Amino acid sequence: MPDALHVTLPAESNQALGLAKYAIEFLWGGPGAAGEPDRAVLDRTNQFYTDACLTGISALAMGCNAPTVLRNEAFEYAVPEGPLGKPLGRCKHHGATVFGSPRRVKSEKAIVANCAAVREWDSNGTNFGFNPDRGHTAGEFGHNDFYSVAIAGAQMLGADGATALKAMVLHDEIRGRLAEVFSLKTYKIDHVVHGAIASAAVFGAMVGATAEQIESAIGMTVAHYIPFRAIRAGKQLSDSKGASAAISTEAAILSLKRSMAGFMGPRDIFRNPEAIFRAFEGPGQFFGLLDKQGNLAGKTNPAKRDASPFELVLSRAGSDFTIMGMHIKLALYEHQSAGAVQAVVDLLAKHPHVLDAPDGAKIGHIDIVAYEPAFGIIGDPAKKDPKTRQSADHSMAYIIATLLRKALENRAAGEPTDWKGLMLGPLDYNKTAVFHPLTRSLMAKIDFKHGGDEYDRRYPDGIPTSVVITDDKGARLDSGLVMYPAGHARNTTADFPDLLAHKFRLLGRLASDSPEPIIARFNNLVSKSASDIQAIHDFAYEVRGGFQDF
Repeated sequence: MPDALHVTLPAESNQALGLAKYAIEFLWGGPGAAGEPDRAVLDRTNQFYTDACLTGISALAMGCNAPTVLRNEAFEYAVPEGPLGKPLGRCKHHGATVFGSPRRVKSEKAIVANCAAVREWDSNGTNFGFNPDRGHTAGEFGHNDFYSVAIAGAQMLGADGATALKAMVLHDEIRGRLAEVFSLKTYKIDHVVHGAIASAAVFGAMVGATAEQIESAIGMTVAHYIPFRAIRAGKQLSDSKGASAAISTEAAILSLKRSMAGFMGPRDIFRNPEAIFRAFEGPGQFFGLLDKQGNLAGKTNPAKRDASPFELVLSRAGSDFTIMGMHIKLALYEHQSAGAVQAVVDLLAKHPHVLDAPDGAKIGHIDIVAYEPAFGIIGDPAKKDPKTRQSADHSMAYIIATLLRKALENRAAGEPTDWKGLMLGPLDYNKTAVFHPLTRSLMAKIDFKHGGDEYDRRYPDGIPTSVVITDDKGARLDSGLVMYPAGHARNTTADFPDLLAHKFRLLGRLASDSPEPIIARFNNLVSKSASDIQAIHDFAYEVRGGFQDF
């Protein structure tokens, strides 16, 4: 239940204004109001931040199209260096910076460029929108793509790393709690809307917007800029899929700036009967006030009839922050495949003989069983013949076949076949890898099935998956049910810091032969000075290219 460590925004209240006040108090409030996350929360958030940055920088180094286009665009919106002549709210400095450059550009352009780079590989953090203790189980997933909002705000403020890190916690908290109470995907709306709302609140609170100005910006974001999941449909996905979070956040930052300039957006957007929340889950449905024909049923409560579809409970202090339940992918794979990846790694450790034949002849068949939405998202039969990077990294058959191919190659070369030895990276999704004949032969041995209610009811608490490898002698090697793979917040068996550090080096080496100094820029934010934050993106990376989509 809500307590002194939490802030509750009732369904019948103006939650947009409530979010704005919560964000301002979290960053700047006095005792009993300001955010006081435990050190474990700060450390976990920093892990997600560093992961996001290394993911983004590697995508730029490999020449990926969307982040490169948006980064180049950002340089067309250069702003003067140095202090503002006329301060904007709390801001002291012009603009912000993009990965790998000290040049100041418009903050919304730095944010859109960096956010797009982070999302390009689809290899960073994931939330599940699942809080059964509170009954908030909408199950909207989303990703930790938005840390550039906090960095841009800190650069404009002249703030230190501790302030930036606190703003990151705040962003994840707002985005994560919205995901627990409202499922955007149910209505074919892209999950990035929750992140855009959080961006308006956090950036506004950082730069000195009033609560009313932030409320206006949230209203504009929801009223004008709702992306539908059309961007994710089709056989050949466009750049819009990877840049969806970035573009929606850019719109939110522009909305905030317009609000601060005097533009008035729609107020009280969560209770607006024509906005997405009540339009799809009106108070009649939520509070049971209407019958199936839409007629009033029984006594009504006027306050409830004008309410939003949900109550919001947000953490202010302690350890109960949504970031603590989020999942970091320890490789490049669609997060719905994480259980199967862990199952295969475990099976290979127990039964290495299946790798004795370099051509995979010791592997007779692979049966994978999982839940919805995993089966629907990465189990489409068409994805057993991927022809693009985007279709390959959303194909269970391809991901597992590639993992096995690497294991076979490593075994033949005397290299490790453990988690670190098999960790999938961007090069495992280039044209050569996607059409590798051994991978294709292994994919033909894979059957992926839906496990029904026995599996479905266990998600999103975990990632319920089982894998059975039948060897060439007919022996069935069964992983059993995997619920919490390495990287999942509830996993207690993996050496998570060691695996994550390996992932950082794996991605960092795509951008630099000596990535450690780059990695160090993003670690230990809590001790970074204001000068460190101003220069946090001032480093060189090598543009190696070679990863245009095919």
